[in-house]
Amino acid sequence: MTSFAPDSIVLNRKLPLWYQVSQSLRASILGRSPQDPLRLPTEEQLAGHYGVSVLTMRQALKELEDEGLISRHRRRGTFIEPDARRGSPVRLLGSVDAIVAQQSGMTTELLDHGTTPVPGELAEFFPDLREVSTYHRLRSDEKTGEPTNHARNYVRPELAARIDLDDLVRWPMTKVLRDVVGADISRITDTVEARLADPETAKLLQVPLLSPILHYTGVTYDSEGRPLDVAVIQYRGDRFSFSVTLDA
Repeated sequence: MTSFAPDSIVLNRKLPLWYQVSQSLRASILGRSPQDPLRLPTEEQLAGHYGVSVLTMRQALKELEDEGLISRHRRRGTFIEPDARRGSPVRLLGSVDAIVAQQSGMTTELLDHGTTPVPGELAEFFPDLREVSTYHRLRSDEKTGEPTNHARNYVRPELAARIDLDDLVRWPMTKVLRDVVGADISRITDTVEARLADPETAKLLQVPLLSPILHYTGVTYDSEGRPLDVAVIQYRGDRFSFSVTLDA
């Protein structure tokens, strides 16, 4: 029987290995194609794929099992749950793969794209540019079709020139920039704040005007500290929560 083939990952030794592996595998599962097989490779095969011990792999799989994304059956193997809910909170430990996982697993519609002058509130991130490339997407729950968030990405034009629009429908921008375009992503800074839905957000997310939403801003930097992409995402307040874990 053919097994699901997860994406590869470059491990960061400063973060727990089981956490990085679980987030990478979670992103692969949520971003899979409908025709992909549901059976996962064995623990030993997965451990070899990620370059970790079987014990670390087992801990990562338990995390996904507790979340309801996979089920494990003695003698039969481990399988992806096709109807697993995609709206679980994400625990951020500083991994780029955590961001990818959080953004994966939804139906995505590209509403528009083009070029625009750098917005005044983003000028500090693009001081050397007059214009940036923009992408506006609406994400919906795969099972119910209910809209959950809409996102605008502001990307450096030289990177945008290498982006395939079909990839943006399948994958989050972070994954496209890192794994397809080959951008040198070093870190992402996140800001989440409570706001009230404006007319555009209320219409797109099908919520009452001025209802609570989560306003997320994520800035992606390269290893030289240069911003590559600024994501501005409006989440339905009744569908998302964020929790952050800080190690002592």
